[in-house]
Amino acid sequence: MSTPKPVAMVTGASSGIGAEFARALAARGYDLVIVARDGARLDERAELLEKEYDASVEVLAADLTKATGLKVVEARLESADPPIDLLVNNAGFGTFGRLWELRRDVEEREIRLNVVAVTRLCHAVLPGMVERGRGGIINVSSVAGFQPTPANATYGATKAFVNSFSHALCEETRGSGVHVMVLCPGFTKTEFQERNGLDSSKVPDRLWQLPDQVVGAALRDFDRRRSVCIPGALNKAGAVFSSVLPMNLSRRVAGAVVKRSE
Repeated sequence: MSTPKPVAMVTGASSGIGAEFARALAARGYDLVIVARDGARLDERAELLEKEYDASVEVLAADLTKATGLKVVEARLESADPPIDLLVNNAGFGTFGRLWELRRDVEEREIRLNVVAVTRLCHAVLPGMVERGRGGIINVSSVAGFQPTPANATYGATKAFVNSFSHALCEETRGSGVHVMVLCPGFTKTEFQERNGLDSSKVPDRLWQLPDQVVGAALRDFDRRRSVCIPGALNKAGAVFSSVLPMNLSRRVAGAVVKRSE
């Protein structure tokens, strides 16, 4: 009798980093549950993964900013048929501009997706993982979470939450067989910038990474039981620099960078 394959759930799996996580995990022998709002794109992704990697792929079309969508995904995380062995909380979006110029309802949606959904999905999956004595969570954050980010205030704050939250969960699950890691990429060539209205044309080429570079680094560090992964030497240096600066200085540095790019 063959051993069941491990199962990973990836949110925001229709494109970018999420799509690459799904591909890389299928290549590693995982079956998948892929989650995003766009059911048609998920169906296309599932067909490709099943054909190329002989993976079983379950599609959940759900809007995680809405209670109904969250409940559907939470129910699957709580199910043991089959249980989720790895949760990749990747879904998220950002807004760019001065806070008072942005739509209030969109800022609230951003917090719901980047903070509330991450918290609730972790809360849903962890009891079963701890009871089984195995499992893992990768929460996708950003280097933007290491300092205040003017013109990107809500996004940076939500990612600061994800950083702190993930480190705390990593410690809470120590010795349980469950491992939690936070992934903090920098500029990555995905649909993120275009979807969220960011003109990234002035970002130097040396700062960009591709999704496969980010995901490759993440899975290597997760295998090593690291608590945080910051892909790329420049991103690591920037995160360390931001972390040691006093908050009033780090916000001014970030503000100066924003003004130069305008």
